[in-house]
Amino acid sequence: MKVSFRRNCCNVPLMAALLALMAAMAQAQVRTPAELQMPRSHNPLSPYNADQVPEPVLTNSPRLDRMIRDGKLYLSLKDAIDLALENNLDLAIARYNLPIADTDLLRTKAGGSFRGVNTGVVQGTPGGGVGGFGAGAPGAGAGGTSSGAGGAGAGASGLVQSTLGAGTPVASYDPELNANMGIEHQTTPLSNTVVFNVPSLQLNVTQVNVAYTQAFPTGTTFSFTFDNNRQTTNSPNNNLSPALNAYYRVGFQQQLLAGFGFGPNLRFLRIARNNKKISDIAFKDQVIATITQIENIYWDLVSAYEQARVDEQSLAFANQTLDNAKKQLQLEAVPEMDVMKAEAEVSKRDQDLTVARTTLQLQESLMKNALTKSLDDPALGEMPVVPTDRMQTLSTETDTALPDLIAQGLQNRPELLETDVDLVNRQISRKAARNALLPTLSLVGFYAGSGLAGLVTSGNTATVPTDLSGAWQNAFNNSSPDYFVGLNLNIPFRNRVAKADQYRSELEYRQAGLRKEQLKKQIRIEVRNAQYSLEQSRARVESARKARDLAQRTFEITKKEQDLGAGSSFQTLTAQRDLSLAELDLVTATTTYQKARVELDRATGATLEHNGVLIQDAVSGKVSASSP
Repeated sequence: MKVSFRRNCCNVPLMAALLALMAAMAQAQVRTPAELQMPRSHNPLSPYNADQVPEPVLTNSPRLDRMIRDGKLYLSLKDAIDLALENNLDLAIARYNLPIADTDLLRTKAGGSFRGVNTGVVQGTPGGGVGGFGAGAPGAGAGGTSSGAGGAGAGASGLVQSTLGAGTPVASYDPELNANMGIEHQTTPLSNTVVFNVPSLQLNVTQVNVAYTQAFPTGTTFSFTFDNNRQTTNSPNNNLSPALNAYYRVGFQQQLLAGFGFGPNLRFLRIARNNKKISDIAFKDQVIATITQIENIYWDLVSAYEQARVDEQSLAFANQTLDNAKKQLQLEAVPEMDVMKAEAEVSKRDQDLTVARTTLQLQESLMKNALTKSLDDPALGEMPVVPTDRMQTLSTETDTALPDLIAQGLQNRPELLETDVDLVNRQISRKAARNALLPTLSLVGFYAGSGLAGLVTSGNTATVPTDLSGAWQNAFNNSSPDYFVGLNLNIPFRNRVAKADQYRSELEYRQAGLRKEQLKKQIRIEVRNAQYSLEQSRARVESARKARDLAQRTFEITKKEQDLGAGSSFQTLTAQRDLSLAELDLVTATTTYQKARVELDRATGATLEHNGVLIQDAVSGKVSASSP
């Protein structure tokens, strides 16, 4: 009683977590895209025909054409996210994981073992990492092919899950029909003619045998065998020629210890269903990762666009100053040194503009690459991208308390939801491994009957039916019964394999529990870090804005002094250059701030909600008109 009580207490937190998990699963589960669903048919030959998966569509969605005006691609952040949901190849790759998980459901419903699901996140969009091009974390391979929580293999994140699904063998729940038929002619030379009264015995046998087998999740196996044969011989001593034999047997086997009940026999199906939930959550995680990358690329594009604009204005002012200096030199109003300084300033600012424009072109290429399936159209490859959203001001920001942000992250982060489902799978495996420790005890039995028919040879007084239907009637009329009931017991001495698997499953379960706690701590740290980064970047923006305002006032004063003849053009150029640098610093600070907001959304699991993204739109690859 004491042991049972302690086990029940240990399961109370798990059951509470399961109840909370069910509510989250209702929101997390998604529907497999219709074009990738396994076809269903009532055709009886359908199970024996191969199903084809259509070729992926590699043309860009029509939404892209609607955003092109005057040879330019105009994008808001919402437009960029919508295009990514429809065209981004990271998401297109991840969509295949949803029907892959469905195939495990079909497989395990028949008693087969699960093959596992992919939970890795693909981060293959160039430029989408925090900090710009090349800074993103590498992905886990095509489709996230690393084995994550709930998948088959050796596990991930330092976890071992080699005993996932361990337990007694599971029989196939698909009924199986086996039929064999044939004709045999056999000639056997005899050394003694007394028995058969012929020197060489010729035997002709025609047989038609049918067997049906069906297993059930209770640990029960049912079988039915029906054998028929027709035999003729050249021996005159045979009583019947031809002789017709019919035999049937109905058998069953029920496991009573190891392999008994729904728990061990449905474990593959239950794990596959949980893996389907994990696959749905992992796809949501992929959507969050992709949208986070798109947002980072978009703000990098806005930053590059603003930097090019500032450098263009700076170069234009330098050229105007140079023209004025040349005119003043002709009037001998300024020394030649002022003209040379102005020329040097123009050269430097022209270089800065070249760098800014090439950076902008790179960001345009990264954005188009992230939002399209194909860049085969040369016009699209060279098309400028104009961001229509600008950096948001800080006055509208409302701070959320850090504990509330942490609670939001612990509730919404997909990785934590995956871990919860994975723990349920490991609990299923623990129970199945314990059951596999027991000896194998089977209750077996069968009931059978035999029938005989044939043509009686001359001189024989036996009376039997003469046709096959008569043999069948005798077989099934209980005139010649055969039945058996018994027990089969198998006790593996020492039982080291099952013992090792059982204890290993316990170790892996405890290890996964620690991983969950580690993940919760990691989420807390990530949320804190994101919040701190947001506060720091906000302070940097405020400082950069004040510096820009001071530089603007300094330039205006210097320009006014020059217009009144009290200042030099070089001083004005220097003040304007300082203003340009202050504006660029403000652009950089505001970009960092926007990215900090993006990271805080990711850390708290609020990316989809704050961007108005419906997970089913990401699954279908078509943004609905009703999307926020």
